[in-house]
Amino acid sequence: MRVKVYPSGISSYITVPPSKSICHRAIICACLSEGFSRLHNISYSKDIVATIGGMRALGAKIIEHDNYVDIEGIGKIKANTPLAIDCNESGSTLRFFIPIFSLCNQKITFLGQGRLLSRPQSVYEEMFAKQGLFFEQSDDRITIDGTLKACKYELCGDISSQFITGLLLALPLLSGDSVIKIKPPFESRSYVDLTLQTMADFGVDAYFIDDYTIAVAGNQQYKATNYKFEGDYSQMAFFAVMAAIKGELTIEDMRIDSKQGDKEIIDILTNFNGDINVLKDSYNIKQSELNASDIDLSNCPDLGPILTVLCAYSRGKSTIYNASRLRIKESDRIDAMETELKKLGVNISSTQDSITVCGRSKMSGEVTVFAHNDHRIAMSLAVFATCGEYPVTIDGAECVEKSYPNFYEDMKKIGVRLEIL
Repeated sequence: MRVKVYPSGISSYITVPPSKSICHRAIICACLSEGFSRLHNISYSKDIVATIGGMRALGAKIIEHDNYVDIEGIGKIKANTPLAIDCNESGSTLRFFIPIFSLCNQKITFLGQGRLLSRPQSVYEEMFAKQGLFFEQSDDRITIDGTLKACKYELCGDISSQFITGLLLALPLLSGDSVIKIKPPFESRSYVDLTLQTMADFGVDAYFIDDYTIAVAGNQQYKATNYKFEGDYSQMAFFAVMAAIKGELTIEDMRIDSKQGDKEIIDILTNFNGDINVLKDSYNIKQSELNASDIDLSNCPDLGPILTVLCAYSRGKSTIYNASRLRIKESDRIDAMETELKKLGVNISSTQDSITVCGRSKMSGEVTVFAHNDHRIAMSLAVFATCGEYPVTIDGAECVEKSYPNFYEDMKKIGVRLEIL
């Protein structure tokens, strides 16, 4: 699908989808619980549908409604037949599932689409090997066999917090106590904090002993509960940047004290001289004269693509550093944004771990850019086009369905002119 986005002024109110990060975690916790949970304010992106499908295969009874989902949890993990779980393109689904499904103590196969199965899983591969368990990764599947044990785990903190979260979700269900030791540097700790908070909401306790050590007691049981998902700061960032560059928006139904790491978008915009008014449960953001600033991406990697757009429309030179993990997402997001923004006249360059943007260069338009089968690339390019001087056509624009199926409809609601070609 191609979408042509025209320069547009924006002024309105918007509610963004619920946090995908929290949705993954809470659905899993509800499915591992004994009893009935109702989870409110859900959005059925492809990633969330993948997690729902996997937990159904594990035995949870899940009924989807328009804005909420009812879940009858399984209580105890047990699989009577070998399972093949399709994780689609969701890295969170795959990495959260591997330790959990190991508790079935039988052969489990994980399938995927796109770049998912080429993304590194060496943390789990080494972990399984150390415990004498089976782990095999090929071009089209990952197969495991055997139950991870309660023990002391040591993980590098600069690869992906998803491995830590996967362990945290599974270890409380084992009979013994465990400890997770994280080797510094510890990046994306906010995602681990989000996991601990969600587990606590479902009655399971794990906690930091010190900055790099988490204690996880065994013999715990998740408890069913009613739950409401909060708004997603990673999705909010697209509209926040758009408003800061060109217009005014009030972004509603956000949890101001959220533990989401991507809440850092508020501090980043402030550092760029953004005009932000924090309200009770929303943000009002107005166009302002944006000035360049450097950005540490270690705690909020998903913001990387849209921050390159922010830098492009800011006065001066900005450097985004600690960005190397962008290269192993749905696309190489550093290369993707550099390639496409150069087509649009942006002065942008990169190293393995950083991106440098000289803002306010002479922008181009009336060109076609490519979404690289990556939802965050597509949305970032749409924001760039909205704020520019010339229309831009995005090829492969349908990939937003991975996380935000209604993105283009929501853009229209706030005044953006676009055409589905």
